[in-house]
Order: sequence, then structure tokens, then C-alpha cells
Amino acid sequence: MLGHRFLCLTHLGRRSGRMYRTVLEVVGGSGDEYVVVAGLGAGADWFRNIEVRPPVEVVVGRRRFPAAHRVLGEEEAVAVIAGYEHRNRFAGPVVRFALGKLLKWRYDGSDLARRRMARQLPLVGLRPRS
Repeated sequence: MLGHRFLCLTHLGRRSGRMYRTVLEVVGGSGDEYVVVAGLGAGADWFRNIEVRPPVEVVVGRRRFPAAHRVLGEEEAVAVIAGYEHRNRFAGPVVRFALGKLLKWRYDGSDLARRRMARQLPLVGLRPRS
């Protein structure tokens, strides 16, 4: 239903242990890894939950797998963001506007802005658990 542009992340509450599902946009990745952005920053509940308890499952298109995660470093995150902007260049003004709203500062798509964004909004790689 969501195709490959979005994924559904199933995770457990860090305190409650309750199961939650969060739909996230796939902004990059390669091979078996899908990269998403914690759009509300490191304080996003889903991000805080997977930092304490590993993700339970990811569903992308017709694919479903138990998941592992990693937080991307700044250089890799900047490259993923640049790739996302390039693939969505026709929607560039909308993307920059939306990112500016999330970041609470004017995002202009420059390399400096990408670096600042990568420090503020963690990018997370989700892949099948070994």
C-alpha cells in the first residue's frame, strides 16, 4: 500500500513496552538498507524507542523483516540528503519549505544547511537483522 517511498516501522515503547507503528518516508539507502529521517529530531518518540529497544519490524512494499538500525554519521547523512534533494528537484521549493518548518530555520539546500540539518535531525538506516 505504501510502496517503496514509505515504510512502516514497528517499535516497542521504551517504558511501556507497548507496540507502536510509525510510517516514515524513505529518503535514501542502498541494498537492503532504508534510510529515514527523525523529522522531529532526537526527541521523536520512535527514535528514542529504538535507541532503547531495537526495532521490531519494518514493512516496505511487500517486504517485511525483523529490523536492526544504525544512526548515520554526518558525512553519510549529508550525502543522503543531497541525493534525496536531487531525486526530488522538481519539488525542491516544497521540500525546502517543509524542511525549514521542521528545522525552525530557513533551509536553503546549501551544503552548509545540509550539514546543520544532519546534526539536528538524525538519519537512521534500517536493515534486516542478522
